Amino acid sequence: MRAAVHDRYGPPEVVRVEEVPDPAPGPGEILVRVRATTVNRTDTAYRAGRPWFARAMYGPRRPRARVLGCEYAGTVEAVGDGVHDRGVGDRVYGYVEGPFGAHAELMTVRSDGWVETIPDHLSFAEAATVTEGPHYAWAFCERLQIGPDTDVLVHGATGAIGAAAVQLAASCGATVTAVCDAAHADLVRSLGADRVIARDEVDFTRDAARFDVVMDAVGKSSFARCRRLLRPHGVYASSELGPGGVNLLLALAPWARVRFPAPVPDGPTRRVLHELVTAERLVPVVDRHYALEDITAAHRYVESGRKVGSVVVDVS
Repeated sequence: MRAAVHDRYGPPEVVRVEEVPDPAPGPGEILVRVRATTVNRTDTAYRAGRPWFARAMYGPRRPRARVLGCEYAGTVEAVGDGVHDRGVGDRVYGYVEGPFGAHAELMTVRSDGWVETIPDHLSFAEAATVTEGPHYAWAFCERLQIGPDTDVLVHGATGAIGAAAVQLAASCGATVTAVCDAAHADLVRSLGADRVIARDEVDFTRDAARFDVVMDAVGKSSFARCRRLLRPHGVYASSELGPGGVNLLLALAPWARVRFPAPVPDGPTRRVLHELVTAERLVPVVDRHYALEDITAAHRYVESGRKVGSVVVDVS
């Protein structure tokens, strides 16, 4: 089979497409023929070995996972012993950060892991985008107890996490203010934002409104800059560690109003997101498509910081 592989940390050019042996499902596993996957910030971070201290988990000297890709959608090709809830031909999607393997024509996944049936209204490309960003965004909503009486500002509202955060916060009943480029204001409003601040026209941190929650979904701001936007008991939350891991350090300080809501892709989270996707209350936002052979270009584009929603790789 064809797969995008990398054997060392580095820039997008370390990724290449080559022929590798086909995997076979073991007990409790299914073999998926991947139709679509994504390149996201998780993939680019693992490929580059950033932050450097995370290499203790990624692989100290070289990456443990040769084939990246944590989001996938495809069809079940075969099932291993003991698998009774999936059959050959089933359309499935899911998430495999850690083992990875979705940047390939075939991959094996645990049948009891994050594997869901693709709703009829979604294509493979759309289904491949509804796990990584949304489960980070759901961590914000769940840990910060966002509800009907919450005023939320989402910075980076057009990224995979930000676009999902706008939708999920709105579905929780919150009043949502979104920060994005003026060119994408209509898109963000269609996702559920009540108000949009054009970051390329004004400094959003000087806004007159005050918020219960400021979500930095792209890690390009800081608590220091956003502090004046918070109400007395408001909190700042980020999806990124921040310079020197400052967001995590502040989140550990009892006096700071900073949260670092690391996602947990457990059963309840998966069920909530699948129900929202099935009910069309969480919709995919797809920016560009790349062929598997062009995956290096996909990595470059994701790292440019210009993507809107998700970048899809059409595999087979």
